Amino acid sequence: MSSLLHITNGDSFTEKLKTLKLKGDIITWREMLCEGKTLTNVGSENFWKTRFEFLNKNYKVSKSWFIEKTLKEYRSLCNHKQEDKIVLWFEYDLFCQINMLAVISWLKAHRKYAEITLVCSGKEDQTDKMYALCDLNDEQLLNLYENRITLTQDDIEYADYVWQLYCSDNPIRLENLSDFENYQFSYLSEAVKNHLFRFPSIKNGLNKMENNILQLALDKKPKSKSAFLQTVIQNQDGLGFGDSQYERAFNRLKPLFSSFNPVKLTKKGKDILDKQTSYYSCIQDNDVYLGGALKYNFLYNTDSDKILKL
Repeated sequence: MSSLLHITNGDSFTEKLKTLKLKGDIITWREMLCEGKTLTNVGSENFWKTRFEFLNKNYKVSKSWFIEKTLKEYRSLCNHKQEDKIVLWFEYDLFCQINMLAVISWLKAHRKYAEITLVCSGKEDQTDKMYALCDLNDEQLLNLYENRITLTQDDIEYADYVWQLYCSDNPIRLENLSDFENYQFSYLSEAVKNHLFRFPSIKNGLNKMENNILQLALDKKPKSKSAFLQTVIQNQDGLGFGDSQYERAFNRLKPLFSSFNPVKLTKKGKDILDKQTSYYSCIQDNDVYLGGALKYNFLYNTDSDKILKL
């Protein structure tokens, strides 16, 4: 008799999934591999050490929290050796797609015998709206589940390959990928594009997200930092970031704001947004990783849509 394991993209969806009463155990993948340095060998001692150092330094995640929330769940995944059918529940955004690649890479190495299926939410109707799993009702979720995608060996190899490229020290190889349509990952090409947009623009040293934050500050004139945070989250483009990630971005861009209550840009902030000057003089921390690559070792040329190595 075959048995089933579900791997979800986070705690809130895990709670929702429990109410659907589907067969099988549930493991929650508690990571945000779209931020900070990543190593290719998912789950190795070195991998978790690198991740903890990043989360501890940038998000004040304590060792006990990391062990309790992330490592215990990962060990539980390691102990689930019997299941020969594994269902992945992920979403269309960058946050989820990168985690999904890492999980598939791990499964490729450690669960060669398992049938892997994918439930991925995103474009669920005729509108342009993109849906997270928690946005969907029970009927929609069960429908997605019934029509889930069975990944072929080629799909699995490809996801692992994209993960290796994401973890490499040069994003140009990722930029040169062009065969996404040959595989069953509807949202991966867009997620990779959004990842490449995170390298600083050649025009002002800020990436797409950071320019967007400054533009929203100028256009919307939020009255408070919390209103600003909500505005930014509502206007993010396929990143899937949460409060803490944007709080960190605000912190990084602090020299460009004269106030957060109400939200106001400094003259320098406005000049950078107008591309009159560059953010490079404000960079305090050059040791910022996106996957395996150092963020400030590359520039994004928005005219040619090409990444340049500095």
